[in-house]
Amino acid sequence: MQFINKEYFLLLLLLIPYVLWYFLYRKKTEPAMRMSDTFPYQFAPKSWRVRLLHLPMLLRLFSFVMIVCMLARPQTHNSWGKKTVEGIDIMLAMDVSTSMLAEDLRPNRLEAAKEVATDFISGRPDDNIGLTIFAGESFTQCPMTVDHQSLINLLLNVRTDIAASNLIENGTAIGMGLANAVGRLKDSKAKSKVVILLTDGSNNRGDISPMTAAEIAKKFGIRVYTIAVGTNKLARYPQIVNGTVQYITMEAEIDTKTLRDIAATTDGNFYRATNKAELRKIYQDIDKLEKTKFNVKKFSKHYEAFQPFAIAAIIALLLEILLRISVFRRIP
Repeated sequence: MQFINKEYFLLLLLLIPYVLWYFLYRKKTEPAMRMSDTFPYQFAPKSWRVRLLHLPMLLRLFSFVMIVCMLARPQTHNSWGKKTVEGIDIMLAMDVSTSMLAEDLRPNRLEAAKEVATDFISGRPDDNIGLTIFAGESFTQCPMTVDHQSLINLLLNVRTDIAASNLIENGTAIGMGLANAVGRLKDSKAKSKVVILLTDGSNNRGDISPMTAAEIAKKFGIRVYTIAVGTNKLARYPQIVNGTVQYITMEAEIDTKTLRDIAATTDGNFYRATNKAELRKIYQDIDKLEKTKFNVKKFSKHYEAFQPFAIAAIIALLLEILLRISVFRRIP
């Protein structure tokens, strides 16, 4: 509900002087009787008529408020809207090899990538987004969906344990990860299809080479944005030795040339992230490049809604008059 003529609510300020006048005038006109001593009456119980003495005045105030609301012209409306989205289907391909535990990004590469990817997903509520993870092998963690809360939950549950525990082969199969994501997108009818591939290594596993996967992506009109994450220097890497965590230093071995070639082949872009701030900026840039367009149609019809206020004002006014001529009637 909305009020068209809100300026009429200023009339409610008149209630302040009226209430002051009511109580001041009542003290002057209230009949009194001289008593030698009023002490016996101090603890006398009050009747219900005395307790409700100001009810007629309150009903009059309520009637006035309802009349002001009527003058303010309340309206309700019903509306429908049709939003046509030129859909973008996005697959996130994320490296989960054990090297993603390196702590050159805080708290480590994987957790930083998950945090920034979560913000990216939350900022695109109308897109189909899925998740592929890969190490030495690749599989789909979440198919494309608009249920982004479920997607985020699955993303946050991603661990490097699957490679460390030999559930899948450790290593970096960039070609397999990209091919898996392309397989999810190839039959999409969306106007724009995108893969965001994030890795911290070079391809050393898998049956499909990265460039072969890139050619397949190009064939299906899929753009690939590649992100090389990790420092150019030595990075701290946790390793379990005899049940305890020990840290070693390792040098990043990122095949930036291949990642550049993948992006160039598919008309995408290559990015380099050596810290979380740069990684966040990369996702923001991709978000700007792949904006969803909307065609929105709206219809709205307004209805006058003064009737409930009028009925309430009439009932309150009639009840106030009835009380004054019956229960609270005064005999001069």
